[in-house]
Amino acid sequence: MSESKVWNDVDDYFTAQLAPDDEGLTAALRASEEAGLPQIAISGTQGKLLQLLAQIQGARNILEIGTLGGYSTIWLARALPADGRLVSLEYSARHAEVATGNITRAGLDKIVEIRVGPALDSLSRLAEESGENAAPFDLVFIDADKANNPHYLEWALKLTRAGSLIIVDNVVREGRVADAGSTTPDVIGTRAAIELIGSHPRLSGTAIQTVGGKGYDGFALARVLS
Repeated sequence: MSESKVWNDVDDYFTAQLAPDDEGLTAALRASEEAGLPQIAISGTQGKLLQLLAQIQGARNILEIGTLGGYSTIWLARALPADGRLVSLEYSARHAEVATGNITRAGLDKIVEIRVGPALDSLSRLAEESGENAAPFDLVFIDADKANNPHYLEWALKLTRAGSLIIVDNVVREGRVADAGSTTPDVIGTRAAIELIGSHPRLSGTAIQTVGGKGYDGFALARVLS
């Protein structure tokens, strides 16, 4: 039996036992596929991890950078109280349209707001709003274009508080993150984000390698210290 087959079988077992899709999640994946969106959504077990982390945080305000079809958004939004708030930033108007339908179908449209456009522009506007006494974000999930990871991380620091949690997805790049000589923008951006987490005085973090239905990957996790 191949190694990847073992990974997939284990992932399928964990998903079935611990993070099964319900109608809202299944419909979101189906609608995204039918709309031709890239099939790069997180797995069910990864979604459950995000939900648990948000619940452990006692999160009331969540920022997501990269909506895609809204699958991860649904997992995160379900961790929020009824008066919670999730802002998700999506570059593609088409992706945002599909995600909006998925989130509405899941009954979460009252607490989820999708903002369309380049994330760096949306983050700048969010920072202006936070200057008007908007509540800081308790959790930030970064899962967008990897070249901009360090910039997204810097904005996340401006929009959070001491004790907030920042999660950066897809940091292993199939192992290419270890290549210091890489000229690929996604690797360069991911390495810069990892190094920023390691050196920034306001952050304490780590990174974990994962295997499973999504192949060989991993994520970084950082706590804001001050």
